[in-house]
Amino acid sequence: MISLINHKQHENAQNIRRVFQVSYKVEAELLGATNFPPLSRPLDAFYNCPNDFVGYFVDLKLVAVVEMKHEAEHMHIQSLVVDPNYFRRGIASKLIDFVLNHYEVNMFTVETGKDNGPARKLYEGFGFELQKTYTAAENIVKVRYQRKL
Repeated sequence: MISLINHKQHENAQNIRRVFQVSYKVEAELLGATNFPPLSRPLDAFYNCPNDFVGYFVDLKLVAVVEMKHEAEHMHIQSLVVDPNYFRRGIASKLIDFVLNHYEVNMFTVETGKDNGPARKLYEGFGFELQKTYTAAENIVKVRYQRKL
């Protein structure tokens, strides 16, 4: 089941952070990052965030989250995380499909680590086009994609 999450509720914010932590540990290893900024995000940064959080639930357990940031003229996929115990089940694809059909905007953007092959393949499979490559904090090389509708 996919639904918007009320991240202003403490328990929901905790569950979101839990999925972020287990998923981003895998990405940090994939990118060879010893200091990965998303792993330092405190609980209150979820609770007080202005973004939308969409969750994927299995038997009422939150197992994946996509965080959507409202930009002036488009939506930015701020984060897409899946609990590693639920990898390779098509959950990330279902969340992307939901997002593309839920938000009425003309363009979506997303960024990920250049060496995150699974994420890049996912976004490219949905028609996202590479816009730029750059070096971010902690010398992590990132790529930015966009998809115009």
